[in-house]
Amino acid sequence: MMKISEVMTTEVETVSADQTAREAAAFMLRADAGSIPVCEGDRVIGMITDRDIAVRGVAEGRGPDTPVGELMSDGIICAHEDDDVQAVARRMSEEQVRRLPVIDSEERLVGIVSLGDLARESITKSAEQALEGVSAPGGQHQQ
Repeated sequence: MMKISEVMTTEVETVSADQTAREAAAFMLRADAGSIPVCEGDRVIGMITDRDIAVRGVAEGRGPDTPVGELMSDGIICAHEDDDVQAVARRMSEEQVRRLPVIDSEERLVGIVSLGDLARESITKSAEQALEGVSAPGGQHQQ
């Protein structure tokens, strides 16, 4: 069983609830991500997405200086660093999320896992399996 801590990204851009939508958007641009965890210290209190900024911010006539706390999604789901990769992938699919904060046993943010992280791991594993099969002795075309 592979743990999510083995595939997650440990360098995570975060914002606080009192930072602005403009700052959150700049972090998203820099991180090439559509969502960023909102934290108080090392505790996740929500997520801010590009959709939150567009729908709860721009569409409602709020300016770029609106605090993230007024736009963020709260009640977010997190993965635990010891969770199984396949279980996290299923959960992300069920919840329709592309990025999931990863927390430790004390509920501190320790990383983030994205669909890209899971895809890279899947591709790597498939390539390793293919290489093992190709390299196995007794194949049809031994050289």
